[in-house]
Amino acid sequence: MSIEKKIVAITGASSGIGRATALMLAKRGAAVVLGARRADRLASLADDITAAGGRAVWQSVDVTQPQEVQGLVDLACDRFGRLDVLVNNAGIGPISRFDALKVDDWNAMIDVNIKGVLHGIAAALPVFRRQQSGHFVNVVSTAGLKILPTMGVYAATKNAVRTLTEGLRQEAGPHLRVTEVSPGMTSTDFANSMTDAAAREAIETRLAQIAISPDAIARGIAFAIEQPEDVDVGSIVIRPTAQD
Repeated sequence: MSIEKKIVAITGASSGIGRATALMLAKRGAAVVLGARRADRLASLADDITAAGGRAVWQSVDVTQPQEVQGLVDLACDRFGRLDVLVNNAGIGPISRFDALKVDDWNAMIDVNIKGVLHGIAAALPVFRRQQSGHFVNVVSTAGLKILPTMGVYAATKNAVRTLTEGLRQEAGPHLRVTEVSPGMTSTDFANSMTDAAAREAIETRLAQIAISPDAIARGIAFAIEQPEDVDVGSIVIRPTAQD
């Protein structure tokens, strides 16, 4: 039961859950391959990890572009010879009520939250099949477990990923592992993508009241990864004790 020497690629690694996961896994001996859109943050994170004695490489990645996600997987294989885990973490949440008709926001969530995960699967699955080992960790959300006003489209995208994750698990066979992790209210920059002022204010207020550290989610991801190869942790829900 160890994370040491595993090669882990993480999308959305520049902040929040992705950043916390990268730091935690690197501290435990994994080599992390970091992808996100904000290159300056990725470079800073990689510098912090290497300064602490860890191993990290990075590449700017927009998960809506399949060739860029493929490039992240290729980077892992080129630099470290293999890929053991892909954490599909990149996501956005510009939530709003349906009446606001923010169609562009709906499409953006579909492109990032659903297609971005599919692009990760398409890039890593052939590598995992060739190796006869590999682990997908897909970050979903408790928003899909309890549907609330303003969360309709966001929750739908996360539940789509929940469904495709279960389908992938059933097709994975005896050598691959597939895990979904559902974070609750977590202290990240989740609200930054919101274009609806009222929804943003409500979420920021709620986050300030009950949000847990992204380290809590990172520990859950680490738990799934560190299990023996014949143990597949299918689903983990991590939420604040104060969350309904």
